[in-house]
Amino acid sequence: MTRPAGQLGDPSPDVLQGAAAAFGLLASTMRLHIVWILSQGDCDVTGLAERVGATLPAVSQHLAKLKLAGLVHSRREGRRQVYLVDDPALVTVVRVMVDQHGGPYEQRQVRPPDGRSGQVGRVVPAGGVREFGA
Repeated sequence: MTRPAGQLGDPSPDVLQGAAAAFGLLASTMRLHIVWILSQGDCDVTGLAERVGATLPAVSQHLAKLKLAGLVHSRREGRRQVYLVDDPALVTVVRVMVDQHGGPYEQRQVRPPDGRSGQVGRVVPAGGVREFGA
């Protein structure tokens, strides 16, 4: 059986296992948020904790897992440990997945267009369609 032109061969089981493990780590909302933040630039654990709305120990534990897997790296700047993602492919994967699910979200709530009181809309995707619950 011949392959069509341009088709790649199958990855080895070890490569697939490594990729599945990386996706497994990114299946955590907080870890995905951390990688999203780091895809925009370097940040220390305090800044990450503020942005994801978590405690320093919780963010540190997630960073340790991401670092152990090689998805996140760090460097020392004086007394601070600064974290970064230096893999353009990982940044691309994370950005594509976030974009596929509505892109970055504004941090505000909106009211329905008819102004009904007592009903607050969901968070609005930047440039996206507003959805309202009953």
